[in-house]
Parts: sequence; structure tokens; C-alpha cells
Amino acid sequence: MIAATVKVIAFDADDTLWVNEPLFRKAEERFCSLMEDFLPTEQSERLLYEMEMRNLGIYGYGIKPFTLSLIEAAIEFSNGKVPNTIIQELIRQGKQMLEEPVTVIDGIEKVLQDLSKKYRLVVATKGDLLDQERKLIKSGLSHYFHHIEVMSDKTEQHYKRLIQHLDSTPEEFLMIGNSLKSDIVPVLNIGAYAIHVPFHTTWIHEMVDEEVIHPNFKSIHKATELYS
Repeated sequence: MIAATVKVIAFDADDTLWVNEPLFRKAEERFCSLMEDFLPTEQSERLLYEMEMRNLGIYGYGIKPFTLSLIEAAIEFSNGKVPNTIIQELIRQGKQMLEEPVTVIDGIEKVLQDLSKKYRLVVATKGDLLDQERKLIKSGLSHYFHHIEVMSDKTEQHYKRLIQHLDSTPEEFLMIGNSLKSDIVPVLNIGAYAIHVPFHTTWIHEMVDEEVIHPNFKSIHKATELYS
């Protein structure tokens, strides 16, 4: 399953090590409910996604940028008529998301425990630095990792810099994650290895239309299949 040349294994964090995306979907549903006096749910969902995409290059990824987009969307969608009570509720919801307990994905700790005996393990994730560090500590998994890299984005250049920082090479690097767009395609494009472990809920922004076919690529149903 893991190529003989691999020495470093990087794991995505959100929805690879622990559950994350369902929190956002629940928050979106709550937002649409709060805004139903101004827009129907389907329109709120579509316009909110457009708002997030507009803000992505400014705010980046994570709960805090998401909350800012919710507040901005509420003001824009209501033409400035949204009551303060809804704004306060969106702020409260964002804080609650940041304080949620971390639910580690079943079987992942055993995987890390076993792989750490043979490979150098790192976390390579997007998002807010403070939030990701907090979640890693809450997860109880931090001691398995040699290095933690929180990226503003996951492009080929970001991965090249990470591999260089680790004094490694693409042939020695394996990325494991749930997002084909962020965790798989750019890694394969630089000649490294990638294993896709899908999560049952995926943000539409992280999806790709084309099937991934590459000699350095594998897809498995769960991380424990790395042993098969």
C-alpha cells in the first residue's frame, strides 16, 4: 500500500484526523433558517457559497473566516435590515464552533501509532493557525507528529516548500487526506504519493470533476486499510 521509497507521511487534519465538515453544514442550515424571512433556503445556500468564494482570498480558511462571511451575507441578503439579534446569534454560533469538542475519526489513532514507528509523520492542513493548534491539542494526537504545517492554501508550491523544509524529496513524501482538490492532485503533480480517504461530507469547493488516475495514487475507504 505504501511505496518503498516513502519516508515522510503527511496527514490532512479536518475530516481526515477528526470530524469537521458537519459543523459547517449545521451552521449553514441554521443560517438559512435565520434568514428565511429575507430569502428562501435554496437561494441563501447558493448566495452564501458565492460570498465564501469572494472572501476566500481575503480571509482564508477556517471557522473565523466562515463566521465573517455569515455576518456579511446576512447584512447583504437583507439589504441591511437584518436585526442585531441575528448578528449576535451568528457570532455566538461561531464561538460555539471554535469551542466544540474534537471527535477523532475511528481507527485513526491506531494508524498513527503504528505508522509513527516506521515513518516521520507530519500534519499538513489549511485553516486558522490558532484553531488548528487548539484542535490538535484537544485531539490528543499531537505527540505522533514530527512537524505541524498550517498552510494558507494547498498548492504545488506550498507542498514543494513543505517537502524542502522537511529535507525530503517528492519520492519520499506521501500525503493522506479526504480532499482530492487539496490533498491529492497538487501532490501528484509534483511527483509525490497520495492516498485519498474520503469523508462522508465534503465541501463543494474541495471537489473535482474528473477521475484521478495516476501511478502514485490510491483511494481507500478508511485509514485502517493502509495495512492491507
